[in-house]
Amino acid sequence: MNSLPLAGLKVLDLSRLLPGPYATLVLADLGASVDRVEEPSGGDPVRHMPPFREGESALHHGLNRNKRSVVLDLKSPEGRDALLRLVGGYDMLVESFRPGVMDRLGLGWSTLHARHPRLIYCAISGYGQTGPDRLRAGHDLNYVARAGVLGYGGEAGGAPAFPGVQLGDIGGGSLFALVGLLAALYERERTGQGRFVDISMTDGATAFLHMHLAARLFMGEAGTPLRRGEEALNGGLPCYGVYRTQDGRALAVGALEPKFFAGVCEALGHPEWLDEAYALDGGAARVKAELTHLIAQHPLSHWTSLFAGRDVCVEPVLEGDEVLADAQLRARGLFMESEDTPSGRKLTHLRTPLRLGDVTPRAPPSLGQHSQEILAEAGFNREEIEKLVK
Repeated sequence: MNSLPLAGLKVLDLSRLLPGPYATLVLADLGASVDRVEEPSGGDPVRHMPPFREGESALHHGLNRNKRSVVLDLKSPEGRDALLRLVGGYDMLVESFRPGVMDRLGLGWSTLHARHPRLIYCAISGYGQTGPDRLRAGHDLNYVARAGVLGYGGEAGGAPAFPGVQLGDIGGGSLFALVGLLAALYERERTGQGRFVDISMTDGATAFLHMHLAARLFMGEAGTPLRRGEEALNGGLPCYGVYRTQDGRALAVGALEPKFFAGVCEALGHPEWLDEAYALDGGAARVKAELTHLIAQHPLSHWTSLFAGRDVCVEPVLEGDEVLADAQLRARGLFMESEDTPSGRKLTHLRTPLRLGDVTPRAPPSLGQHSQEILAEAGFNREEIEKLVK
């Protein structure tokens, strides 16, 4: 039998919305047992976000397969004491409250570490546990704005390009949380001690600018500030950009190296473009303007046919359900078919990228569906469970 690498790992997930739940979804897909602790008055807000299918949030469904749900009121003494007792049976705890909330509840790192020294505790927040803005409210768009990521994309002289996806939440939050959690797990094998993992989504978002920002720091006074739409990888070069087609679609040209852009120029009948294509002092802009004008003369299908079979790093920009039909993604097994019991619905799940074994998807839990089961496993007796599960 193909065993998943994190089989036997137990994770207690107190987080909400996207960053924490996506991190624990990856852990669940790698074999970990993930139990979500939700508040009794509605649970995770994602449960109530549209779109809905037969009364169930599609967003919640996409984030919470193969997890269980227990309801505890952590603001009550009984709920707090139950969590203190419950957490001893877990390897990791993930939360996404503002800094200080868990301490005020009597459930912070120092308290839990003193009682359960092997516990790995991950706190995901917008700006981290320290610094003048640690208590500041925010969402993904705010974090990428503060990190400089938002300001780096878009046309030169124009407005920043809206990213459309949650770079700060997933890239800055979920993925760095996973790195921290797994690094702490490896360390615990050596020391026997858990660790506090402080994840700032704003810190994490700066990773998307690492090459550019690190180079700027190295150049010091000899360099220039980062500029939107004017540099090699954000629109300044004709060989690396997005071009509108006649039918309102878009073509992604990623022919960064001269050998690839030479192939593009040859296919387009303009080999002379290569001579100026990399001159950011003016030549590149001229070539880009001519390429923009040419691409706009024909529909996307014309360009995909022209570049088919050529090794030149040119791809159509897929939109809507085109992604779901992409032959490469399907060949990689990114879409997983299942039957949702007990409803009997046929569903397709989006896998997380790391596939290190076979995953059998289970439907996301209803609010508090496993409260009695989880508490009984932790040693609570029937009378204690009845007091907590109302």
